[in-house]
Amino acid sequence: MNIRQQLDQKITQALQQAGAPASSTAIVKASTRPEFGEYQANGIMAAARQLKINPHELAARVLAQLELTDMADKVEVAGPGFLNIHLSNDWLAAQLTPPAPTPPAPARQQTIVIDYSAPNLAKEMHVGHLRSTIIGDAMARVLEYLGQRVIRQNHVGDWGTQFGMLLAYMADLKAQGLEVSMQLSDLESFYRQAKQHFDTDPAFADRARAQVVKLQGGDTECLQLWREFIEISLAHCQTLYDRLGVTLTRTDVMPESAYNDDLPAVVSDLQRQGLLAENQGAQCAFMDEFRAKDGSITPFIVQKSDGGYLYATTDLAAVRYRARQLAADRVLYVVDMRQSLHFRQLFTLARKAGFADERLSLEHMAFGTMLGEDGRPFKTRAGGAVKLAELLDEAEERALALVNAKSPELPASERHEIARRIGIGAVKYADLSKNRNSDYVFSWDSMLSFEGNTAPYLQYAYARIRSIFRRAQDDGGSRPAAGAAILLQEPAERTLAVKLLQFDEVIDSVAIDGLPNQLCLYLYELAGSFMRFYEACPILKAGVDSAARTSRLQLAAITADTLKTGLGLLGIEVMERM
Repeated sequence: MNIRQQLDQKITQALQQAGAPASSTAIVKASTRPEFGEYQANGIMAAARQLKINPHELAARVLAQLELTDMADKVEVAGPGFLNIHLSNDWLAAQLTPPAPTPPAPARQQTIVIDYSAPNLAKEMHVGHLRSTIIGDAMARVLEYLGQRVIRQNHVGDWGTQFGMLLAYMADLKAQGLEVSMQLSDLESFYRQAKQHFDTDPAFADRARAQVVKLQGGDTECLQLWREFIEISLAHCQTLYDRLGVTLTRTDVMPESAYNDDLPAVVSDLQRQGLLAENQGAQCAFMDEFRAKDGSITPFIVQKSDGGYLYATTDLAAVRYRARQLAADRVLYVVDMRQSLHFRQLFTLARKAGFADERLSLEHMAFGTMLGEDGRPFKTRAGGAVKLAELLDEAEERALALVNAKSPELPASERHEIARRIGIGAVKYADLSKNRNSDYVFSWDSMLSFEGNTAPYLQYAYARIRSIFRRAQDDGGSRPAAGAAILLQEPAERTLAVKLLQFDEVIDSVAIDGLPNQLCLYLYELAGSFMRFYEACPILKAGVDSAARTSRLQLAAITADTLKTGLGLLGIEVMERM
């Protein structure tokens, strides 16, 4: 239980003992100014309104019931009825330990399915897949760190009409005796060539449509070609996942095709319950929840007029599978916000049909668009989608130029490894540090800066702390043993201690809200608190007594561990020197 939760529990209990309604809560939040203490309880005023008494009077009653002597030096009534909590230095020091490799198991472990990345296997991954991939992966890491059972599901697009075109082109190449795997080494080029044939050659287009029918009918030869294409496409994706440091593997792939056999049953179940109506030959759900002011309803199309299925059908089958077979408590869909209507309709229909009961939390973790510095969606100069592999190449090249300029004395192999970590980390952090609900501008100069809220700044902050211990060893010292006494005698020491102890609160918040930018902001503020501490509280200078030196080294060590752990939860690597 983090500090805010401990305070919330104790103050809520005192609030109810003071006569407040049983539904009253303390509403504890971090204080905005140090003179108000570290935390503030804001729930007394709402309870006072219910009781129709003066909130200052109720606050005094709560204070009389409250027992916080183990945690706080001072608790005071402020303003119209706030409680300001000033934590005790001794208590703060006693709580300071490095982040655990994994916190204690939760009282009830949840099963949480995260649907993320989900590229279309007909093409190479591009920057449009980046946000889903790294936001989803950060959420998976955070939830696993908190002891939840996380099931990653990469809902790749591997089915549909476009595959008929691709399979027909593969068949033609094989008939010419050409090595298909060599042609597929550049998926984007392969797709363009197949599309060109489809658009200009009527006979080829007919063969492509026939391939779709054969594929959906389970034709052995067609399925073999399809599997070959999917295998090579997935290998392309896995190479990028490994390069990005994303935890997705081949075992996490749960493609659209996996639900193919269940799609007729999904439609028949909805029809049996009277949830579908025919509209121009298509099977649609018309739900009152999506009725416009003019009385019209935006339909949710579940089956096309030609009998074909859509994303909606597959997504309904996936909800049912995740609810029944996986017994999920939460399903997080990390998908572009432009799909918001689709997911609202999906969740509504799934609940009406009984595919998901109220116990299952279905959450669309929407995200905005990556923009270029011109404010438009990020594209190549020619206006095409930027391949993700090419973006990462450029990130590493730009990072290497910086490393070469700053640290030319390092061995070449080390400079390349540092550049890899800086470049990949910068791309990921630039995205994760922004609120996922917003669009953001992609800027090389900003993301690779060693100043401000960037990955290079935090990586450097970690490396700088580690250098303190190297210098301590050169002076005949070492990292203090875990549990060495911590003394909070200076304001900067206390401020750093409080910030370190807020790590668990931030992680809990990210797990609930799905906003990794909260963790990014915390790490940036932590690095800033450490820099101010380091300037105000000498560690290795002559004249610092051994107790203070040991205490400050311990604070430095916990800060480094917290930075490393926090960046690791974002999927960003650190290095011992830069």
